[in-house]
Amino acid sequence: MRGECICGEIAFEVVGELPKLYQCHCSICRKQAGSASNTGLIVKQENFHWLLGQEKISSYVKETGFRSDFCFKCGAVVPNPFRDRPYIWVPAGALDDSEPLEIVAHICVASKASWDKQIPEELIPFEDMPTLTELIDLVHANANT
Repeated sequence: MRGECICGEIAFEVVGELPKLYQCHCSICRKQAGSASNTGLIVKQENFHWLLGQEKISSYVKETGFRSDFCFKCGAVVPNPFRDRPYIWVPAGALDDSEPLEIVAHICVASKASWDKQIPEELIPFEDMPTLTELIDLVHANANT
């Protein structure tokens, strides 16, 4: 599956089996997405390839280690690597919408916005942030095929 930033100057591809999606409702992810949550997927590094414009990526890193990569031309959030694991975080909104993907979990729901009322009961809710290992295992279990 292909994806790109808003202006199209940064493009990437995810190959192989796609993991499931999660939505994070923490305040940082809400600010990054400009919405009630940030929807993402965690892709194995060997299944991710930059196609265009990697040199046009700027990064913001908080003291906590949170990192946000974005296109320096259009400001769109783009994929970024985990600092200590062989995975890439991919913002779902940057993907071309050509394959059906499934959301399996909502995380940090205890800190969701007061106006955010749309968390389906059938999905796995995490009041706080699960461990990275738990999240990776969850989104890769029965991946989207």
